[in-house]
Amino acid sequence: MMVTTHVASGLLLAVPVAMAAPTLALPAAVGAVVGGILPDIDLFVGVHRKTLHFPVYYSLLGLLAGGVALVAPGPATVAVALALLAAGVHSISDWFGAGEELRPWERTSDRAVYLHPRRRWLRPRYVVRYDGAPEDLLLTVALAVPAAATFEGWLRALVVAGVVLAAAYTLLRKRVPDLLGI
Repeated sequence: MMVTTHVASGLLLAVPVAMAAPTLALPAAVGAVVGGILPDIDLFVGVHRKTLHFPVYYSLLGLLAGGVALVAPGPATVAVALALLAAGVHSISDWFGAGEELRPWERTSDRAVYLHPRRRWLRPRYVVRYDGAPEDLLLTVALAVPAAATFEGWLRALVVAGVVLAAAYTLLRKRVPDLLGI
């Protein structure tokens, strides 16, 4: 899935926080955006969908951090909890997409995301056929609507910009390998 989809899903997690505790909306949103992006840094460092994708560990730590944030709500506890939860959702949701190959519509990879506790790769599920597929864009828009309705100012602008970027990427996605000369 596109990073914009992951950021939108993270921001969806931040919406209830923003509604229940408006003073914690900004740390919740920032944590959610960071967590939505964090796992994909392994595109540039290490093995993509293995080095920084931790479906189990982020999720468990996120639940623990969420409990801490409920007991001791503050900007730092909320931001950390949302970052870990969003990173967990990101890592899990990549399992429902394609493999990590450059042309995922060709379905040449059997590696969706690495499951560290089992020391094995999970096979792609292709619910979202590939990053940038039309259904990925639809998912980005659907996940982004509550955040766009909840947040204001630069956060709302970030959500809208993410949707615009996702639409542009969707239009160009199948040309990306050729544009990169690969």
